[in-house]
Amino acid sequence: MPSDKLNISLVQPDIEWENKAANFAQYEHQIANIKDKKEIVVLPEMFSTGFSMHPERFAETMDGEAVSWMKQMAQQHRCILTGSLMIEEQGQYFNRLIWMMPNGAYYTYDKRHLFAFAQEDQHYTAGNKRLVVSVNGWKICLVVCYDLRFPVWLRNQSQEYDALIVIANWPERRAHAWKSLLIARAIENMSYVIGVNRVGIDGNGINHSGDSCVISPLGEVLWEQKDQAVVHSMTMDKNHLMNCRAQFPFLNDADKFVLM
Repeated sequence: MPSDKLNISLVQPDIEWENKAANFAQYEHQIANIKDKKEIVVLPEMFSTGFSMHPERFAETMDGEAVSWMKQMAQQHRCILTGSLMIEEQGQYFNRLIWMMPNGAYYTYDKRHLFAFAQEDQHYTAGNKRLVVSVNGWKICLVVCYDLRFPVWLRNQSQEYDALIVIANWPERRAHAWKSLLIARAIENMSYVIGVNRVGIDGNGINHSGDSCVISPLGEVLWEQKDQAVVHSMTMDKNHLMNCRAQFPFLNDADKFVLM
């Protein structure tokens, strides 16, 4: 049913490097201890392994352990669970976001912009389709990490979405860019923006400061957390969103284009 309110829980973990069992156990504990209403629970990019370039060792099929775990968690907690995983399909590897619903149905999004700086493009295949899902009358666009740097891909044409969720393994050394880009995407798209990142040092010695946050349609930081593993729930307000768009109808003046 349509609802003016939508609750979202952000999980900002310290991911155990390439240790699926430890990470699943961590998330089970964190999700079970969410006190607020569980509607959408968001995990970061490659939540079961960290941002690893070893898909030949850790990638699974859509029938594998990780997707089955997501299905179990979503059903058990009667919530939507999302995050990305290494997925193998027809001999190719994808950094695939999965939007798992309580009834076991799901949608997927394959990361469009692969991070060549870390040779992600040499190990994974890029996606070519955006994903916008509907939840209780809300439209949500879902993207992964490096996609954040490409505003054309995220452009909210014809008010296609109300909220943008960005999941990431974004390093601390570029935290200023992460926060600035999240705010920019909110302002230019007149949309809530939810950024979910990890903390801690990964297997390549790269530190992550988290900086997960929720941004309002006007670019205001409603919540953020740095340098700490945490789970935080926020409620988005559709009336506030629509009032912002009515008061500042900037989307009506946006350039029209077709993305090839």
